[in-house]
Amino acid sequence: MSDERDDGLSRREALKMAAGAALSVPLASRAAAAPAARPRFFTPAELALVDELSEMIVPADAHSGGARAAKVAAFLDGRLAEAVLPPDLEARKRWRDGLARVDALSREMHGGAFLAGTPAQRLAVLARMSANEADPKAPEELFFRDLKGRTIHAYYTSRVGIHDEMEYKGNTLQDGYAGEVPTD
Repeated sequence: MSDERDDGLSRREALKMAAGAALSVPLASRAAAAPAARPRFFTPAELALVDELSEMIVPADAHSGGARAAKVAAFLDGRLAEAVLPPDLEARKRWRDGLARVDALSREMHGGAFLAGTPAQRLAVLARMSANEADPKAPEELFFRDLKGRTIHAYYTSRVGIHDEMEYKGNTLQDGYAGEVPTD
């Protein structure tokens, strides 16, 4: 049996290539797990703030991942980066102002930036922002309403929200429907 194949590749070279391919799999999976590219609209600090706020609104639990697992902050960053219509451009300004207000409120309440606070301090800031959720008037309350709405939308349109949380199985044939009266 010859060590040379018809295409000029020796068995030894084929084994080297196979070993190289096998060793590159961990590198490829590590690259896939790396964080996404730089933010497109938010600054890195703003993106970290949105990530923490959205995770507090939809936290991970034993059933499914939270907003962080669903990459809600990256989704919101992309949506705001692609804004071109006047209402969307106004939303961009409201988000910048709202995030600045979160840090200002944290400084008023605890003497430091939101992300520098303890979990209890962060929760206190979020609780204050959401206190008048039904009828928001203060800038931070208005921002909270937008933040919560967009966070929930982004989460429940993600794979984590749809498949893990809601356990959506895809289009499946149903033999009957809840409440349907049998015809037999």
